[in-house]
Amino acid sequence: MIAYLSGTARSVRADSVVVLAGGVGRLVTITPAHAAQMHAGLEIELHTELVVREDSLTLFGFETEDDRGVFRTLLTVSGVGPKLAMAVLGVLGADGLRSAVAAQDAKALTAVPGIGAKGAARMLLELTGKLPAGTAGTAGMPGAPVAPEAVPGDQVVEALVGLGWKEAQAERVVEDARAAAPDATVPVLLKDALRRLGGPR
Repeated sequence: MIAYLSGTARSVRADSVVVLAGGVGRLVTITPAHAAQMHAGLEIELHTELVVREDSLTLFGFETEDDRGVFRTLLTVSGVGPKLAMAVLGVLGADGLRSAVAAQDAKALTAVPGIGAKGAARMLLELTGKLPAGTAGTAGMPGAPVAPEAVPGDQVVEALVGLGWKEAQAERVVEDARAAAPDATVPVLLKDALRRLGGPR
């Protein structure tokens, strides 16, 4: 089991990063918001979870132990696989999910692509009382710099498409977000775009 990984970001995409450590590059799936904090050459540390399937071995990476714990708990919900669990973390975050479950807020869950009203109700039922308490266990990348070339909205559009929204819809909302804050960095722009896309689709 690979539980922790540190090294240099060799290449970063909307939902993954290749981490170079000891001469070996490992492909790690991460959330778009996490990817937006990275750039090639950055030294990073990740809490990881290896998901084994009959035809694949996929390594998922998280900024904190808390995120990884929430990911593991999400996988216990009927009908929730790794991709959907990452989408939940990408849109709501660990604390946002905790808040939604505590408030029994199905609307918040349906803001995640791939979750409808029935799925949200099932998740609220199965997650009540099961989510781990929040921890401060970061993986050591606070305030990671964002490369200047990452500022254009194209990266945010790619991230939103990776989360499940249509490209045209993502382009419109990113254009609106950039108009409201022309100098926003990628993480800020992504957060604003997700806020604008929130609620039932």
